[in-house]
Amino acid sequence: MSLIVQKYGGTSVADAEKIKNVARRIAKNRDEGNQVVVVVSAMGDSTDDLVTLAYQVAKKPDIRELDVLLSTGEVVSSTLLAMALQDMGYAAVSLSGAQAGIRTDSAHSRARILKIDPKRMKAELGKGNIVIVAGFQGITDDMDVTTLGRGGSDTTAVALAASLKAAVCQIYTDVDGVYTADPRLVPEARRLAEIGYEEMLEMASYGARVMHPRAVELGELFKIPILVASSFTEQLGTLIHGGISMEARNKVRSIAHNPDVAKVTVVGVPDRPALPLLSLALWRRQA
Repeated sequence: MSLIVQKYGGTSVADAEKIKNVARRIAKNRDEGNQVVVVVSAMGDSTDDLVTLAYQVAKKPDIRELDVLLSTGEVVSSTLLAMALQDMGYAAVSLSGAQAGIRTDSAHSRARILKIDPKRMKAELGKGNIVIVAGFQGITDDMDVTTLGRGGSDTTAVALAASLKAAVCQIYTDVDGVYTADPRLVPEARRLAEIGYEEMLEMASYGARVMHPRAVELGELFKIPILVASSFTEQLGTLIHGGISMEARNKVRSIAHNPDVAKVTVVGVPDRPALPLLSLALWRRQA
């Protein structure tokens, strides 16, 4: 019997039918004899909706209260998924980040995981339950709820896989793996069957949104294989691990891009490097 940690993103649990689809995928893994721990994100755009609502009632929402508010999105999806599995006849239980033993620092909205006490999760697995954990959140030593910031659910999943010594961490999203370029922009892009931690970390750092750098770093640190695949297809996905030979791989594996970077060109300025400094000195003298 293997222990598997799976993570399903917001698009995978965006509505009731998609939650039932995820439940069927989880049930299949359970039927194969595996113990399964699942991390879920909030449904669809519900996190953005909660942020909008917060700014409708307050000009500058308190960051502690905002974290408590945003953490409810993952609690909703985890409880609904547990209900769907129970309705199919499977034993399942939902846990908040605090109940799952995820302890963080006190940096609200961008907290870091300090440690995980897996005792409750192991107890539930021992009872034969599929464990559904609300991602993106934890709790401080003062029992304050925190959120982990961008990529928080990916980070939660890999951290749980490390603490539970899982065989693999499977990240399910709306893409079926890591590609040589963004397939939405480059139709000819090819899916990679595997990629090393360092290469994936470079890609994630330079704009590839399929995995967050924090999650990849954790995977490399604790040697957790990470499978990136789609929750909507049966494609094999891409395995992120440390076993790729340095000399056997291509020098260029993929191209990443960041759409949030802009280039500004100033025209009509003479190509004389000292000119701006000279102009500034003259302006100061005149002032």
